[in-house]
Amino acid sequence: MTGRRAIVVGAGVIGSATALELARGGSHVTVIDAGSAPGQGSTSASSAVVRYHYRHFDEAALAWEAGHRWRRWGDYLGVRDPTGMAKFNETGLLLIAGELIDPTDALENLATLGVVVERLGAAEIRARFPTIDSGQLGPPSLPADEQFWSEANGDVSAYWIPQSGFVNDPALAAHNLAHAAEQNGATFQFGCRVTAVTREHGRVTGVTLSNGIELAADVVVNAAGPWSAQLNALAGVLGDFAMTTRPLQQEVVSLPAPAQFHLSDGAPCVTDADLGTYFRPNPGGTMLIGGMEAPCDPLIWLTEPEQAQLSVSRDIWDLQTLRVARRMPTTGIPNRPKGIVGVYDVSDDWIPIYDKTNLPGFYVAIGTSGHGFKQAPVVGELMTRLIDACETGHQHDVSPVQVYLSSTGRTLNTGHFSRLRNVRPQDAMG
Repeated sequence: MTGRRAIVVGAGVIGSATALELARGGSHVTVIDAGSAPGQGSTSASSAVVRYHYRHFDEAALAWEAGHRWRRWGDYLGVRDPTGMAKFNETGLLLIAGELIDPTDALENLATLGVVVERLGAAEIRARFPTIDSGQLGPPSLPADEQFWSEANGDVSAYWIPQSGFVNDPALAAHNLAHAAEQNGATFQFGCRVTAVTREHGRVTGVTLSNGIELAADVVVNAAGPWSAQLNALAGVLGDFAMTTRPLQQEVVSLPAPAQFHLSDGAPCVTDADLGTYFRPNPGGTMLIGGMEAPCDPLIWLTEPEQAQLSVSRDIWDLQTLRVARRMPTTGIPNRPKGIVGVYDVSDDWIPIYDKTNLPGFYVAIGTSGHGFKQAPVVGELMTRLIDACETGHQHDVSPVQVYLSSTGRTLNTGHFSRLRNVRPQDAMG
């Protein structure tokens, strides 16, 4: 039991998970968030897909371990949230092959981890998923391009990963984590921002809040999502990073699900690397659609997260709904755009940064780039092990902390998520 005082900035799914594990480890934890409840920021806009196909092994191992915890959510938390419990829907995931993803490394990682994967040809795709067109319709393009409307150029193949799925309510999942953290002694302060990071003798000593209150701490964890760069600037640690993070507006479109693609029909999550989109069924007969950051797609970078618009744009609506209608021709497209606008905290290579900094006592769980939700149940433990090691003198930058993953028996090299790493190649999102 450490007895250290810890401040976590951000009550999204990453911050709440970190608070839970720190509290379980004996820290006296205070969580600060500008919202009025857990998970109101980027977490609430997540499509909450839990997938395991990653190019880099440590990301695949992290996601696979997290998947086990999502499946046993109540057991992992150890308490039941009276507000309700988020649910993992194990729908399986159909990964349609295309130029946006080179599956070679991802498939090798899945095989090493023991994740079940089945390769499907076009005939098997049509037989199992009759709503899905098995034609090769890509590469990704925009509706204004003639190629977008071209006839299929042959057929696609796909990979079926049956243990993937999605969490039905991402904001509720963050609330579950926060409730569990509170049951372990953590406290949450909502409706306030950090305006200063205090230090003394070259070490962090706490934070000052927008209401003027100063909070003392032995460690501070930046889990502020798209506000993370601002907090790093307040801490004076930006020069210590080999890469940047910045906010990116993201839009997730909502459509009525076509016949035979309802959750009750056994509809899967789909990552379509041929067309550049992903989609999944949603409770209530709807479906959610997001983009995979294809090279032709415009990216909306923001200077401040508050610049994000409040509703789905017509251009994104047209692009993503038409892509899905090409893949599932029975899809009906309403006139009025509907969906969720959120903001990602994106690193240069779209890989999260889970690390210490050159300010002793100041740690970061940032740059999650759309991966954070699925990883969260393990990130809290990763950060706690990292903090415990560094606070007792371990030289993490020289010898990265290794974290044993109890559900899957693997060991995670946290150096993969270092702030000092060279920018790594990464496949498109989905």
